[in-house]
Amino acid sequence: MPASLRTWIKTFCAAEDGVTAIEYGLIAALICVAIIGGVTALSTQVEVTFDTWSTAVHNAVSGT
Repeated sequence: MPASLRTWIKTFCAAEDGVTAIEYGLIAALICVAIIGGVTALSTQVEVTFDTWSTAVHNAVSGT
């Protein structure tokens, strides 16, 4: 194996720039999963609340 290729491989294996990018990507993915889980958990209650408000407004407008 030529010396320049060997040097390039050693430099490539020692570089830690990609590791940091992967860590940030994993953190971002974890935050996204947490947000999706929170929105999913709250969606039913929000839907019920809006249905209640919609019914109340409809009844107030129609006079019933």
